[in-house]
Amino acid sequence: MKKLFGLTLTKWIFIGLFGGILFGHFAPPDWSIALKPMGQLFIRLIKMIVAPLVFASLVTGLVGAGNAHIGRLLIKALVWFWLATGVALAVGLTAANVLKPGQGAQVQMAAHAEGVPAALKHKGVIEQVVPESVFQALSENALLQIVFFAILFALGLSAVGQKADPVVDFLRGVTAAMFRVTEYVMYFAPVGVACAMAAAVGTHGMPILLRLAKLVGSLYVALIFFIVALLLIVRWYTRVRVGRVLFELREPLTLAFSTTSSESALPKAIEAMERLGVPPHIVNFVIPAGYSFNLDGTTLYLAMASTFIAQASHVEMTLGQQIVMMLTLLVTSKGVAAVPRASLVVLSATCVSYGLPLEMIAVIIGVDEVMDMARTTVNVLGNCIASVVIAKSEKALPADALIFQRLRHARHPGSAPDEP
Repeated sequence: MKKLFGLTLTKWIFIGLFGGILFGHFAPPDWSIALKPMGQLFIRLIKMIVAPLVFASLVTGLVGAGNAHIGRLLIKALVWFWLATGVALAVGLTAANVLKPGQGAQVQMAAHAEGVPAALKHKGVIEQVVPESVFQALSENALLQIVFFAILFALGLSAVGQKADPVVDFLRGVTAAMFRVTEYVMYFAPVGVACAMAAAVGTHGMPILLRLAKLVGSLYVALIFFIVALLLIVRWYTRVRVGRVLFELREPLTLAFSTTSSESALPKAIEAMERLGVPPHIVNFVIPAGYSFNLDGTTLYLAMASTFIAQASHVEMTLGQQIVMMLTLLVTSKGVAAVPRASLVVLSATCVSYGLPLEMIAVIIGVDEVMDMARTTVNVLGNCIASVVIAKSEKALPADALIFQRLRHARHPGSAPDEP
């Protein structure tokens, strides 16, 4: 996004965050609470973009995958992507239930005091998944029903071939337009964050900040655990030198962490994996595809953030309801991968579907940048690791590749080769 008065949007969000905290702490409570409608306006703007964005992006993504050449490489990549993101969601859900970052936050939302809505509690699986009317599902932001219809619709479009091209082109235009609308909405984020934070601090006091700090810390712990487990599995399966992989990826990973942009790290990541010995045709397919279908860090964050909101607002969710919510995230996190602040959109849609108070999202976004640094880094590393796994399954890793050499032989590109 462009700078505003010489500052990036991220800096303005931080200014809004700290400004809202100071105002909520020092101003009279009535003044802080009076700002709540502005925070609610930001939430309504987010809700407004959820349904068209999820539907259009998910349909176009599925049609694109269906029209591609479905070969052995694609199938293996998709299987690994789903397994990796599934494990990430499981780790996030487990960490949230063990560490309980939202417990004790004392953020009681009156409109949600009874927990999961009665309508959702009494609905069976069919009623929750299959819509009676797609227009009703879109108007109510019924995420599971939107996803169900989007999958069927994408299959139908793929089946009719070229006749569906105008519809697909239209939905691609809708997706592109909604990306831009999301960007416009995010320009209001500093104001929404400031007002929401002021209202939260003015109503509940400073302890709410400790809950946010615990959420950030819990996320970092969960991400580290996930990465260690992932690297151990890859080391066992491929026998590559994990230390060497991390050493060669130090530049793209640092770039991803500092810029919170996976795209900025893409060229360097591809270059590093090819240098390690992964065949270019695998690297150039798996890593870009992973940017839409293998967001390990983002999916883990979504699991923790949604559970945090439920805990902080005292919404009781059974393990079964949490698992269904994770399965929903498993699909929707892939549908809007290219959206700016995609995690915010998916998290908003999830909260709407499962009766969680959206007010907490405006509070979370204040520390979202700190969490985004870690999850973006994990996204990049996860996609690079995926290329190694697929190359190994294809028996395409040369025995003398750099990826199998010990770290102590590391040299800069262009230097003399390692001694045999």
